Parts: sequence; structure tokens; C-alpha cells
Amino acid sequence: MPKLTVKIGELELKNPVILASGTCGTELAKFTELKKIGAIITKSVTLDPMLGNLPPRTVEVYGGMLNAIGLENPGVRQFISQKLPEWLTLGIPVIASVAGKTKAEYIEVIEKFESTKISGFEINVSCPNIEEVEFGKNPDALLELTREIKKVTKKPIIIKLSPNVSDIQKIALAAEQGGADAISLINTIYGLKIDIKTKTSILGNITGGLSGPCIKPVALYYVYKVLEVCKIPIIGMGGITNTQDALEFLVVGASAVEIGTWNFVNPNIGVEIVDGIEDYCTQKGIDDINELIGSRRF
Repeated sequence: MPKLTVKIGELELKNPVILASGTCGTELAKFTELKKIGAIITKSVTLDPMLGNLPPRTVEVYGGMLNAIGLENPGVRQFISQKLPEWLTLGIPVIASVAGKTKAEYIEVIEKFESTKISGFEINVSCPNIEEVEFGKNPDALLELTREIKKVTKKPIIIKLSPNVSDIQKIALAAEQGGADAISLINTIYGLKIDIKTKTSILGNITGGLSGPCIKPVALYYVYKVLEVCKIPIIGMGGITNTQDALEFLVVGASAVEIGTWNFVNPNIGVEIVDGIEDYCTQKGIDDINELIGSRRF
């Protein structure tokens, strides 16, 4: 049996498949064997409760979907007291997604999580659906934010980056120089859908974030570009719907992958991809998944 273990900083995962923030929850345990997944990431948590954007919040588009949820969540205090205990019964590493409007908010949320048994943090600096200080678009601000976060936690830090920037390499380098243990990308792409009968946007927020199969080539490109300049592990995501999609990210050089939109289509997709990666390695005589990671010939 091939070894599928990968490391994200000091966090060791039994396989490289992670379920992405905002696309999964503890209810998924009714439909799939979550214990077979490498890790799971919570919905983004903020310091105070957020109601999110006005509906409609999601709409299907050709090759994917647009969402404008707006980081709806109960706030970190209620999440830790009422929701986190159930997450921690899943038997797999739980990574907390953290968002905020200011550096101080990010820091306070992380400090409140620090004494819990979560396995790490994914720092969401790239949500396209809320008005905030756009740390994910400003290298200097991201460098400072990452450094400050590293001062208050010893848990692994993953910086989640946006594709909606002019130079992804500068942003990624700022995260690495700030001490990030890994980078995850890409978050959703700006999008819009019009109702031609009313001549208005279908989404209550007007614009939303595009995800799904249509963005996979873009995601692969950004992973490739970041790997040209960064040495820390990269977690690839964007449009993964099957084992072949996941393998493409691994071959390009991603150390792990996140499954997002397709969890809504097939709640068992994560397990299917874990099994598919194992089968592929067995068929190809690959004893260790790390032989496959970054094996591209260009």
C-alpha cells in the first residue's frame, strides 16, 4: 500500500485531501467516511457574529457557481463553545478558517482558538464578498499580518490567497517571508450574473465569487506560478471534481489539495479522491505520494 502522508508545516496529514472552508461541515459525516479525509477546514470565523449578505446568495453558472455568502458565522466565542466540540469528534485534523476586517481582529480570534484542540489555521485574506482591509492584495500588509499572527500561535499557519491580484508571486512571497507554514490557493474569482428579464444582478450582493470546474486551469496556473518563487508547501484548490483533477495539482507541485464546490454535488467526493490517489499510486508503482508531488517535466 502506498504511503500517502504529507506534511504542512508541523502538521502531518494521513493523505493530501482536505475539505475546503465553507463547503463542508459536521453534517457531512452522515453521507461519507470523514475519517478517511486528510483534514477539514471550518467555515471562516470572525471575532463577532456576521449575518452575511442579502439573498440570493448562490447561483449556478456554466461550469460552476457564484456565491456571495458574506462570511456568515456566529462569531468565535459561540463557535468555540457550541460548534467546535462536534467538529473535534470527527477523528481528523480540524483547521480553523479565520477572517477579519483588521489585524487586531485576526489576532484576537486566533488567541481565542489557541487553547483549543484545532490543528492549525487557514487565514482567509481573500474573500471577494465582504468589504475589508484587503490584506491579500497588499504585500506589505500581508507580511505584517502574517508576522503578527506567528507571534501568538505555534500552530501551523496557512495563508489563503486570492487570484484577483496583479502579481500573485509578490503576495505569496510576502506570506512566506512573514513566516507562513503554507499557502493555499486559489480562492474564488470575481463574477457576475444578470437576469435579462429584470436587468439586475441575480445575486443580492451584485457580484460573487466564481468556483467550480471552470476555474481549474486558472488555479493550476497560479499554483505553478507561486511554486516558482516559494519554498513552503502549497495547497491547491479550484475546480477539483475527480481524482485526475487532484493528481494534476499534485504533479504540478501542490503538497495537498482542497475540495470545495464539488462537495455540494457529491458529498463523498473527498473519499473517492483519496481512494483514487491510492489506486493511481499502486498502479504506477509509486511507494510514497511525495514521489508524485512536483513530478512535472517542465
